[in-house]
Amino acid sequence: MRKTGSLLLAVLLVMSLIITGCGNKSEVSKQQQAVKYPTKAIELIVPYAAGGGTDAVGRALAEALKNVLKQDVVVINKTGGAGAVGMNEGLHAKADGYSITMVTREVAILPMLGQAPFKTLDFKYVSNVNVDPELVVVSSNSEYKTIEDLIAAMKANPGKLSFAAASTPNFYGIQFAQTAGVNFKTVPFQGAAPAMTEILGGRADFGIYNPGEVKAQIENGKLRPLAVMAEKRFEGLKDVPTFKEKGLDVICGTYRGIAVPPQTPDEVVKVLEDALAKAVTDPKFIEFMNKSQLGIAYKNPADFKSMVEQDMKVLAPIVEVVNKKQ
Repeated sequence: MRKTGSLLLAVLLVMSLIITGCGNKSEVSKQQQAVKYPTKAIELIVPYAAGGGTDAVGRALAEALKNVLKQDVVVINKTGGAGAVGMNEGLHAKADGYSITMVTREVAILPMLGQAPFKTLDFKYVSNVNVDPELVVVSSNSEYKTIEDLIAAMKANPGKLSFAAASTPNFYGIQFAQTAGVNFKTVPFQGAAPAMTEILGGRADFGIYNPGEVKAQIENGKLRPLAVMAEKRFEGLKDVPTFKEKGLDVICGTYRGIAVPPQTPDEVVKVLEDALAKAVTDPKFIEFMNKSQLGIAYKNPADFKSMVEQDMKVLAPIVEVVNKKQ
């Protein structure tokens, strides 16, 4: 009887360990095993050049996804057409989950301007991972100490103050002008770096960029942030007020997320969705994003698609202004 009892106890113990082991498996790995995906490396198309903000987010995300999915995630930079070339390639890739694309706000903007060979809602949206608000800055030597100072000067001198824009058309500048009821001169540049040089040199009055682009210049005291175009104060700039605090309903910025071809199987999308939800909680990913002043903003497929659709409504009157000027 003792031998029988011992044997039974041993069997129960082994079964308990097996059950416990199974219970410890993540929902992601369970889903992976169920659909047998992924079984090889995944390509992440980043539709911009290496070294930029989108590339930085893409590479940090790829590393975090690798840890979750236990497969390599390789970043492929596909440049051209302000992001249209890479996003279009991702849209028409094989719909098996092994080619995923980082889409940005341009996924909404470019088709509305007729500058992309695809429509915004052609994609199947998986998850948003990042939102960066825009930030109005001036030189630390500027006479404008607050956003109220800057707006008052614009109203007193319509069309006189100059905005060093990182690109053209600049939707952030147009939205600012429309909401604040001001008029200023837009001077376009190829990127935030040369635009900021104009502000630092005293040849431009202000700029509108995302926090990551101006982080170093704010920290070294060369630029003064005046207001952020966000629902709430930005984590890395707690002393900087929002436009909403100043009575101006200006909320805009860029977003970055993952999309796949529309024919991608739902079960594959589900694996990616669960993996992305887990990847954005990776401590190393969080540390990198915080240090780079890149905001983490996870949204599931339905909420991501809804956000893009809402952004199209926000962009419609701005696109109308752009089209009239062309």
